[in-house]
Amino acid sequence: MARPWRLLNSLSKCLNSLESLHKIVLIIEYDGTRYLGSQYQPGGPTIQNELEEAFYKLTGERLRANFASRTDSGVSALGQVASLLSQTALDNRRIVGGLNYYLPGDMAVQAAYRVRADLDVRHEAVSRSYRYSVLNRDIPSPVRERFLYRIGGTLDGSLMTTAAKRLIGEHDFASFASQLGNAWRNTVRRMLDCHVNKCGGIVEFFFTANSFLPHQIRNTVGVLLRVGQGKMNMEDFEQLIAQKKPGAARPAAPAKGLCLVKINYPFNLEESEK
Repeated sequence: MARPWRLLNSLSKCLNSLESLHKIVLIIEYDGTRYLGSQYQPGGPTIQNELEEAFYKLTGERLRANFASRTDSGVSALGQVASLLSQTALDNRRIVGGLNYYLPGDMAVQAAYRVRADLDVRHEAVSRSYRYSVLNRDIPSPVRERFLYRIGGTLDGSLMTTAAKRLIGEHDFASFASQLGNAWRNTVRRMLDCHVNKCGGIVEFFFTANSFLPHQIRNTVGVLLRVGQGKMNMEDFEQLIAQKKPGAARPAAPAKGLCLVKINYPFNLEESEK
């Protein structure tokens, strides 16, 4: 049986260790082309794995990163947010520079902040903003098609805008999700913004919601494109919403056109620094 003084000493060390922990929030940009997604996945590279490995090389700490939004295989990000609890004494500038030294070229930390210990980057986010980009032309573009989905023929921007506006507000978006397991019992989401910008051969779809169902954006883009092509009228679009049947909106647009633009908070992360 351990002696009382040893137990007290061990408890004191644990408390001191906890007191020295800092919550560090990172803003990350990445090209998701070669990754299986943001979170750990078996059998291939992920954003989480690369980030945690870089942090270990920089600080010697094996830590678990928590992400504000989950991105799927092939999806990119301009403003993903992740947090880690660390004991490092490095300042924000050195954290950013050090991580970018160890990260692969298709990932980069844009900013680092030390915030209050109880800040939850996922649950305290009020919304997420995504953009989906389409190249509307018949001729291939080997350079631009890495991040844009090319689709030929004519797309009616007015029709797509009308359909997109119909999605704003609180709705049951089950039809726009992939097959859902028992964990997804609530399929109601609040769409704060959904609009289409069509300029020349580039069509961009913008979505902001409190959260999204699995593949909701890509399935929605697939449907809006069919509306723009004249393959689906507004009556069919309304019926699709009313079905509330997972998978009804398939096929989804490919992942390469999707980008997480920003995680939105009711406060400024920079101003929330300790």
